[in-house]
Amino acid sequence: MPTTDSQPATTRARKGSYAAPALDKAFLIIELLASRPEGMLVSEMATALGRSLGELFRIVVVMEEARYLEKSPVDDRYRVTYKFLDIAYRATPARRLTAAALPEMQALALAIGQSCHLVVVQGGAGLVIAREENPGTRGFALRVGASIDIVASCSGKVLLAFAAPDAAARTIDRAEAMLGEPIDRAKLARELDRVRGQGYELRESPVTRGVTDVSYPVYGFGGELMAALTIPFLELIDASHAVGIDEARTLLAAATARIGQQLGHDPA
Repeated sequence: MPTTDSQPATTRARKGSYAAPALDKAFLIIELLASRPEGMLVSEMATALGRSLGELFRIVVVMEEARYLEKSPVDDRYRVTYKFLDIAYRATPARRLTAAALPEMQALALAIGQSCHLVVVQGGAGLVIAREENPGTRGFALRVGASIDIVASCSGKVLLAFAAPDAAARTIDRAEAMLGEPIDRAKLARELDRVRGQGYELRESPVTRGVTDVSYPVYGFGGELMAALTIPFLELIDASHAVGIDEARTLLAAATARIGQQLGHDPA
């Protein structure tokens, strides 16, 4: 079925030097299901992608046999499996990064009574690749796999501020393309200068009332920026926090430094 400008971006065929229609359809299915954690029927995928049922059915079955998709025995809806996450961890620095970060994140969450999450750059956005929940009964946490606005979020500001300039520029270009509208680069540059000057970012959450985000960069060997470690500090009305936000920030800074040491970072 021909595509039109009114169709979602995921339904439009990719343009390149070589055509691989079946592979292209598989990628479209993955991208579609990534935004539908509840799963979809093959017929629903066909409608959403503007394809015929016959076009997609065999591809979905092959992906299921390869364990990239799984079908619910209850409603026959297909969902993406954790195999993608497993491959991503093994094929990228994420596995080593999370192995170094998780023990520190666990200790940090226990010490401050708050959750924390680890964010990396993924295209024009941030991606949560690990989290540690508040060990108490009340808290706020982002899920693993959540996509973060890299221009507006606390974690995103840290990832852009401490990245190599050319890498940051590419990320901003991709973010702008995803948004479909211009980014005020002069304003963003001023904000990133401020973050670099203080060495971290701390700001009230623009989304969740009562939460103040604080984020520090995590460096690897040779001073390469690897990730941002962030605490969404939830302020309780009865002030029964394990620590205040200033102490939480100090402990976060120490945790990111120790993670960096494990990754071969030499601050000197």
